[in-house]
Amino acid sequence: MDDELRKKTQETAQQLFGKGIKMDPPYLMWKEFDRDLANDLSLFITGKLYSRTVLTLPERQMVACAILSALRATDELKLHVNAALNVGCDPRKIAEIFFQLAPYAGMPAVNEALHVYRDVLKERGEWPIK
Repeated sequence: MDDELRKKTQETAQQLFGKGIKMDPPYLMWKEFDRDLANDLSLFITGKLYSRTVLTLPERQMVACAILSALRATDELKLHVNAALNVGCDPRKIAEIFFQLAPYAGMPAVNEALHVYRDVLKERGEWPIK
């Protein structure tokens, strides 16, 4: 079971974070503090939660982008916007998610999210959106 979960974790992480912008995933920081806990968190988040099939990876990434932008967690948002693009999310839908924040999280959250998104797209060589 452990080998199967580790394989699923690595495969899912590769799909999400294996291409696009270059940034260290939070996992590397977690390991600096507690290697065992970092592994447990990674196995749960990427190996168990993100590999569930109720939502597809693109749907999960759209949800993550919406939540992170509402929380104004811009570092995490950068990572997950890149992951959303990696798993095939429509770039226009990602932008629409951020505009949808306006009545709930306010325009400052929209503006921050769009700024992060534009930076990721530029770094990936995909700006402007076509």
